[in-house]
Amino acid sequence: MTTAATDPERIPVVVASGQAIERTELVTPIDLMERAADAALAQAPLLRDRIDRLSVVDVVGRTGPAPATELARRLGVTGASLEVSTVGGNTPQWLVNRAATDIATGALSVTLIAGAEAIRSSRARRTAGLPRELGDTELAPDPVVGDDLPPIGPGESAIGLLAPVHIYPLFESVLAARAGHDAPGHRRAMGHLLAPFTEVAARHPYAWFPEPRSAEAIATPAPDNRIVCEPYTKRMTAFLGSDQGAALVVCSLATATRAGVGDRAVFVWSGAEVADVRFPVARPDPGRSPAVRAAGRALFEAASAAGGGATALGIDDVEILDIYSCFPSAIELATEALGIAGDGSRSLTVTGGLPYFGGPGNNYTTHAIATLCDLLRGSSRPAGSRPGANSRLGLVTGVGWFVTKNALGLYGSSPPPGGFQRGDTIAAQSQIDASAVEVALGVDAPTEATVVAATVVREGDGSPIGAPLFARLPDGRRMAVAPSDDGVTEGMGELDVPGLVGGSVVILPGEPRYRLPIS
Repeated sequence: MTTAATDPERIPVVVASGQAIERTELVTPIDLMERAADAALAQAPLLRDRIDRLSVVDVVGRTGPAPATELARRLGVTGASLEVSTVGGNTPQWLVNRAATDIATGALSVTLIAGAEAIRSSRARRTAGLPRELGDTELAPDPVVGDDLPPIGPGESAIGLLAPVHIYPLFESVLAARAGHDAPGHRRAMGHLLAPFTEVAARHPYAWFPEPRSAEAIATPAPDNRIVCEPYTKRMTAFLGSDQGAALVVCSLATATRAGVGDRAVFVWSGAEVADVRFPVARPDPGRSPAVRAAGRALFEAASAAGGGATALGIDDVEILDIYSCFPSAIELATEALGIAGDGSRSLTVTGGLPYFGGPGNNYTTHAIATLCDLLRGSSRPAGSRPGANSRLGLVTGVGWFVTKNALGLYGSSPPPGGFQRGDTIAAQSQIDASAVEVALGVDAPTEATVVAATVVREGDGSPIGAPLFARLPDGRRMAVAPSDDGVTEGMGELDVPGLVGGSVVILPGEPRYRLPIS
């Protein structure tokens, strides 16, 4: 008996995907989106005229006000609703989850999701003194969809703390201290975590750095691998200077079958989204992600329902993983939250990750979904061999801002018996929001406080140029603080950063500044 959940008109699938990379010619993000979308639509040509929604992932580099409109014109797509997402590496997976929900409810038939960055080309134009490509500036702006709340609050703003490359290392200091590592020891551990990523990138045709590297080469500071922000070396951080694009075609199974490409279907089993406490300084424990934990729990509860409910599914039933990897702490927080062993026994990426595959702005996860679907497409397991029955399962995580916005998707090589399910995260989100710690913006008198998280920002020559901290006041409130003067910064630069966590600083009245206690 066919139910709404198992009606092929209501079963969402990823039926085609395309990727693009450019290393020599000067291109724009729209050029790369067009290439990737053409590659995807070439796999399902009869769907080009059936697209009823075209979604473009927010472009970090400069482009016109209406990239979705420009892309639709180039592809010859007419009559589709056009939109652009808000900022966040979670948005590609969120767009898939949203499309799957709309297909499952009968509100959508075919959607094209595309994104790209051309930062290499933009920098080359600037170096050559050429005009920067801005697209068609005469077009009306495309409608924007998604969460557009501010990524930082007054606490972080007060010390100019905004860049991910400065905030993720703060999380890392908590993890290093918890593991009992000093900075060199923790760098070695991160090198071992990331070396397998480089091996995957070396085999990926669209990777920006297709070169395997040893754990030592990743972890050892060197002139071409400087410490960017303690404890991260350059080779541990997302690379944003690539020219890369990717696109996905998501539709119903019935639509794919009518277009003659039903055999290409990869099934969207479940999806879930949860945000951590929005402002990093207000998080109860910067070394854990309750949001990823809650999203994972909701994802697998939904997947178990999608699987018919006979067997509870969990992370051990997933064969293929892509864990968002802008910085090591993002990987470590996610693996801990999802219950993935941190012993290197499982591959954590299908692309090679943002430091080695490339981190094209908000669009990396589109590449991850495209690659994962290629791996799942046309493959299956003997019936009953796994709790997932005859379906191989793959998991993708997407992250926006500072492990703030999280979107997870579970994909299968065979249809879920119970149809696509969206995870229920309303109660979990309310609990996380309520857990935020009160943030202070100043103190009335010199106050000794406990260091919660720490990092040291370093110049190219290794000299310290900043040392932001998260600190806990005696009354439990939190503060984001910066050194009171260059001498404090230099002194912090001589200390072992993980060893600072749990220690003391003195916060001074006025601006949120600190000094080290006088011994």
